[in-house]
Amino acid sequence: MADLLAFFDNDLPEKLKGNPKLASEIKAVYVFDITGVGKWTVDLTEGAGAVSTGGHEKPGCTVTIAKGDFETLLDKPASAMMLFTMGKLKVTNVPLALSLQKLLS
Repeated sequence: MADLLAFFDNDLPEKLKGNPKLASEIKAVYVFDITGVGKWTVDLTEGAGAVSTGGHEKPGCTVTIAKGDFETLLDKPASAMMLFTMGKLKVTNVPLALSLQKLLS
């Protein structure tokens, strides 16, 4: 099972550092609102991108999901559509949300 905190503290920042083109391909700000756990901002608008704790004033897309469902999503990125149709994954901008697979896979 994927570790939520390790993903935001280590895995995602390392992925962005190792693949700086990712940020320039997506060019958006995401807020991950993990129900009962907290919020993280992934800012892909400058440089190689940055991950920080907390929200953002004007995210391009906010992703709201429960901790267990997010861990499922990290383990199986292809489960995103199923979680979305079941109402377990909520996004404020569907086109930007589709780019998330690049970050999560």
